[in-house]
Amino acid sequence: MPTNAPTPSRLGSPERPLRLGFSPCPNDCVVFHALVHDPNLTPLRFEVVLDDVEALNQLAAQERLDVAKVSYHAAAHVQRRWALLPSGGALGRGVGPLLVTREPHVSLAGARVAVPGGRTTAMLLLALAEPEATTTEMRYDRIMPSVAAGEVEAGLIIHESRFTYRRHGLHCHADLGAWWEATTGELIPLGAIAVRRDLPANVQAEVARAVHASVAAGLADPEASAAYVAEHAHEMDPEVRAQHVALYVNEHTLDVGAAGRRAALTLFAAARRVHGLDDPGLEPFVPWRPQPA
Repeated sequence: MPTNAPTPSRLGSPERPLRLGFSPCPNDCVVFHALVHDPNLTPLRFEVVLDDVEALNQLAAQERLDVAKVSYHAAAHVQRRWALLPSGGALGRGVGPLLVTREPHVSLAGARVAVPGGRTTAMLLLALAEPEATTTEMRYDRIMPSVAAGEVEAGLIIHESRFTYRRHGLHCHADLGAWWEATTGELIPLGAIAVRRDLPANVQAEVARAVHASVAAGLADPEASAAYVAEHAHEMDPEVRAQHVALYVNEHTLDVGAAGRRAALTLFAAARRVHGLDDPGLEPFVPWRPQPA
């Protein structure tokens, strides 16, 4: 076991809670509401870290979390140290990132494209679809204002931005999610919940079970998490929050299933091609699976 591995006997106790990182986006708040607020859902205890997904990608890479929401692109880089849960992630169809511009039908040859982080899935899709793009990284919520102000020629937008870019006077130049679906035929795997592989197997399994139970609770009673979502949402428009949750919290959030697993493997293979990564030959997901209803 690595020297920085947590002590198994105290894992998830009030004295040694597991460090859980997720974003303040509405879908993550729905996913984790019950886990954070219902003490009877699991005997494990968690210390919550809320941050932007690219910041979480970096925290996971540095092993400063025990359980983390990460981009599938980032997960491809840390497969040896992190396994994915079958529940809690964001994947589906029609959910991918958009490439937006201030003017319609413009050429992006030589243009600067603002991107929400080098390890986001959006960045990998851009590298696959537009390998010659010149990129500059910035936090996702700064991208649309920067494009609108002419600071960059285009922006790669994620999260609730797909519902609000027109308010900034921007135009959709390309839907990279649609490109991925047309090219591969697979779901778009955006983000997953990951757990450190050096945690004991029983702890990994209980985290997987607890996250699945939390997602199930969120789907069964959407109103229960509404205040938590509103408290943390960057976009405060209730209609946008509802659209966000409806799009990103779906059947694949409860269980990735065979289609989600296939999509993840396809994206991992693409990441290996782009970055020259070795295939670690590991099963990406923890062995725990939800029981059929």
